[in-house]
Amino acid sequence: MDDRLLAFKILSKIEHDKAYSNITLDTLLTKHEATSSSFVCALVYGVLERKITLDYILSQFLTQPIKKLNPQVLTILRMGVYQLKFMDKIPVSAAVNESVKLSKKSKCGFASGLINSVLRKVSSTEIKLPQTDNKIYDLSIAYSCPESLVSQFVDDYGLTYTEKILEESVGAVPLFIRVNTLKISPEELVCELKKENIIAKISDDNDSSLEIIDGMSVFKSKCYEKGFFHAQDLASQQCISDLAPKKGDIVFDMCAAPGGKSFTMAQLMGNNGEIYAFDLYDHKIKLIDDGAKRLGINIINVQIGDASIFNPDLPKADKILCDVPCAGLGVIRRKPEIKYKDFGFIDKLCELQYNILNNASLYLKDKGVLMYSTCSLSKKENQNVCERFLNEHKEFKNGGMVTVEPCHNSDGFFYAKLIKE
Repeated sequence: MDDRLLAFKILSKIEHDKAYSNITLDTLLTKHEATSSSFVCALVYGVLERKITLDYILSQFLTQPIKKLNPQVLTILRMGVYQLKFMDKIPVSAAVNESVKLSKKSKCGFASGLINSVLRKVSSTEIKLPQTDNKIYDLSIAYSCPESLVSQFVDDYGLTYTEKILEESVGAVPLFIRVNTLKISPEELVCELKKENIIAKISDDNDSSLEIIDGMSVFKSKCYEKGFFHAQDLASQQCISDLAPKKGDIVFDMCAAPGGKSFTMAQLMGNNGEIYAFDLYDHKIKLIDDGAKRLGINIINVQIGDASIFNPDLPKADKILCDVPCAGLGVIRRKPEIKYKDFGFIDKLCELQYNILNNASLYLKDKGVLMYSTCSLSKKENQNVCERFLNEHKEFKNGGMVTVEPCHNSDGFFYAKLIKE
């Protein structure tokens, strides 16, 4: 299938079904052959993460409000503007002409004249983003982030830090993998990947991780099939290192799917001890089980379990990880559709997070460590939940709360070490 048509279909499905970008992209790329999957990925993620900025640009060349446009025509226009203003290697003629062709292939030929006219005007005009007295509005347009979310970040972190967060929320995203040290060393894995034309280097921040620099999809490699690594961001690995599970420990992973944190814990434990990995659904449990088998890990006891409900049949644990469901505000550069949600659900989510943390504490041995974590940057979900817990559980002390700022090498992340005295 034509690359632009495939990107259009993916974007339309994400928009119409409110689907996750990564799952939709993987599914349709597998189903339909693309000349360049890297181009399709760049175009899809680029349009998603820059949607507000693209609409601001378009609004200057349209005689009708954006909301009154046919949704499919709007998608084609956004794709065209993104190619013109954010993809340096796409010639103007290709961006415009291919967009017109795309309108006809996608049964939007009735709008081909509009698409041609608007994109030609965009291509010949220098776009200036707003610089007003309303800094929230300016940041919203510049970084394609809803004003309500910009305001939330400003309330939590201030204007300067918010702009840094937003700067990191757009653009290329690095890929890190966690070396399965039960099977191979980082140095050996670099060499093995090179044999498959995949260029990687050992991370400067974590010597058990590799950054993928160039090459085919590393998750289709023989090294992946042999269980030499799994995907995991550096911030997540930092959290597990600070939890510090050791040989012989009993460890609980309360919300474990897809299993990356359990896998890293097993490696740090030398595959010696016992990890109870819980999740609510069969298909998620299977993900963990399949991943453990691929990696050669046999100490993970995978179970269906509701993390907010106490199970008296379980043993006491030395270490417990509560990587709770969250708003995901630390990973919007990987899943840009997240930032366009209505975050009115956060208060209800915080109650669930607290209930999971409270329930997990009942399984912990004296002197044990309870680690609370999210991939979010909302203080309501992070510091506030932990402070409430500490206020209501005097037998626990604060072993440190860490907010990992989103940067080139890491997603945004939060974790708190809560120690039972």
